[in-house]
Amino acid sequence: MTWDITYACPLRCTHCYSESGRRPSRQLAHDEMLRVADAIVALGPESVEFAGGEPLLVRGIFEVAGRLRSAGITVNLYTGGWTLTRPMAEAATEVFSRITVSVDGATAEVHDRIRGRAGSYERAMRALALLEELAPAREVTFGIDCVAMRGNLHQLDEFCAAVAPRFPSLGFLIFGAVIPSGLASRPGFEDELLTQDELRTLTDPEYVARLRALAPPTVQVMTTDNFMLQMNPGFIERYGFPMAQVEPDGEMRAMPIYEGTVGSLLEEDPLVLWERAIARWRDPFVVEALSSIRSMRDWAEATRRIDLHFGSGEVADRIRRRPAYLAVAPA
Repeated sequence: MTWDITYACPLRCTHCYSESGRRPSRQLAHDEMLRVADAIVALGPESVEFAGGEPLLVRGIFEVAGRLRSAGITVNLYTGGWTLTRPMAEAATEVFSRITVSVDGATAEVHDRIRGRAGSYERAMRALALLEELAPAREVTFGIDCVAMRGNLHQLDEFCAAVAPRFPSLGFLIFGAVIPSGLASRPGFEDELLTQDELRTLTDPEYVARLRALAPPTVQVMTTDNFMLQMNPGFIERYGFPMAQVEPDGEMRAMPIYEGTVGSLLEEDPLVLWERAIARWRDPFVVEALSSIRSMRDWAEATRRIDLHFGSGEVADRIRRRPAYLAVAPA
């Protein structure tokens, strides 16, 4: 499960899937977060990924994560690194099994442009340095996740050859193709979505082998086209879909990257909500919208259709207020 525990965020990423930092945080009170944690335990997931927004802005997050861990669930953290202090890093490396720092550029120029705030690259590097200092003595793995888009695709080699070696204990480096969800589905952003040729290159075994050869041998380098998140009906029919997502206020999403919820973990049986989510995957509107996708641009159009169809009036208003995206050519 992914739990976007807050929509508060100090960054303004161009591709933000949740539009965090631009909307109300919808963060629950501490006792309510613990109730959501108990509902998640009832669903029996193997792991819970704390994301957002910036999870480290949430007071009491380590107790909430500890509630899940004490139930035998692996808890992981995604962070932009902006707010990570040493005391936070010490607490995080005690409770989380895996900590992922989001870095979307191998240089400050590219990362800060994509993440929407000057200094965010240096903050991310500082966060990684703290984890480098603390993680080896604890049962935690840390690494980097990079959202690969046309504006940073030219830097993947540099990530492996220059950024990864800075942190000898770095466990992984993941390059995942940007998906057309949230702000990345708005008109104008299509120019940042990878072409079919670029997607094929990103996942080509020879290309991945070359990236791995550039990185230290101890770093696990992975790439993905993120096709699974599309939830294509044919894929679902064959493989199922082993993921659920919870919004900050405890509402469960029907489909992780698309708008539309099926009820609240604070108010209803979580297993009933999961059954409703499964039913949504087979909704005729969803099947028609996703079955017609042939390219990333098609996917963006399908996302907008699904979001407007199943999202609330508030969601529709937010979608219509999204600013146009103006691409910047890579240096």
